[in-house]
Amino acid sequence: MLREILTVTGMNLRSIPQRLGTSLVIVVGIAGVVAVLISVLAMAVGFQKTSAGTGRLDRAIVIRGGSEAELSSSLDRDATLTIMDAPGVKKDAAGKPIGSAEAVVIIERPKKGSQSGANVTLRGVGSQILALRPEIHLIAGRMFRPALHELIVGKAAQAQFQGLEVGDELHFHESDWKIVGTFESGGDTHESEVLGDNETILSAWRRNLYQSTTVLLDSPEAFGRFRDALTTNPTLSVDVKREPDYYASLSKNVSTILFVVGNVVGGVMAIGAVFGALNTMYSAVSARILEIATLRAIGFGSGAIVASVFVEALVLALIGGALGAGLAWLFFNGNAVSTLSGNFTQLVFALTVTPGLIALGIGWAIAIGAVGGLFPAIRAARLPVAEALRAV
Repeated sequence: MLREILTVTGMNLRSIPQRLGTSLVIVVGIAGVVAVLISVLAMAVGFQKTSAGTGRLDRAIVIRGGSEAELSSSLDRDATLTIMDAPGVKKDAAGKPIGSAEAVVIIERPKKGSQSGANVTLRGVGSQILALRPEIHLIAGRMFRPALHELIVGKAAQAQFQGLEVGDELHFHESDWKIVGTFESGGDTHESEVLGDNETILSAWRRNLYQSTTVLLDSPEAFGRFRDALTTNPTLSVDVKREPDYYASLSKNVSTILFVVGNVVGGVMAIGAVFGALNTMYSAVSARILEIATLRAIGFGSGAIVASVFVEALVLALIGGALGAGLAWLFFNGNAVSTLSGNFTQLVFALTVTPGLIALGIGWAIAIGAVGGLFPAIRAARLPVAEALRAV
């Protein structure tokens, strides 16, 4: 039986170049499905990776109780002072707590190559921002100075939006602001933001309330003590989260939508590819009807015929899957895009084609090939020999 399967399958595979046109229908169709599936899911993976990479376990963010995000939160000055003085907050050499009461507002900037506006986060930060977030490094220009209308911009935002180059001036809230530096922060969400002095931004927007307070803890283990001190304080109504947990919760809905869209789009295309594979394999079986009948007449079993047609479909599907995965990696991996984040502002991130996505794409290709090859293989095996020879 095994020898028969190997013999017939070898004959089938060697004859593929003679049926190159029909074989390419399967290869190209499945390659398209896999490439689209991987590229869409690469958006979800890249978005999730950027969001999950924001924050450290020894940093905590505090927002108003019941608020889901900073934009819907507000903290008065007394609350921020209480938060900074809570147990577990790390102190600097001068004994001052390391933290930042932050003002978050939205500004509009057009994307490069487009005139349509997009929401960009302008974050007002405190004087200890570099001690609080040591991952922030200036790569061009200089740091903004307090009390002046100066800003620094994340390199991801600078790459995606117009008017954010060092030396550019922005006009909003009846005042001019100058971009004086560019920073990077390890590819996290803050690279999609513009930073400035918190008090200057509050003054320009005529506000007196912060949106959040972020603190550096003595250690990750100090989080419980810090959280309990704030949530049991009767003068406060706040939610306290580890920084990574906060950003993960913000990205959850968007990530889910991207994964669902990717699988739905891939599923619809996969259905089309299955029908294409079925049609192609049925045509291949019909074209080889005399060959199959002859093999059956000289003693080859139906199992060998089924296996040969099925393996041919799987081989073509694997070729298509590998081609589609390669194209997705070549053209999409690392490309920067942006979409709305949980704060309703644009988050810039890179499409990320992972080995897991490539394996998923190959798995879809195998499934399409299996379904597309199974029924033609069964038809070939059930073909009566006498009827096949008469038809020819």
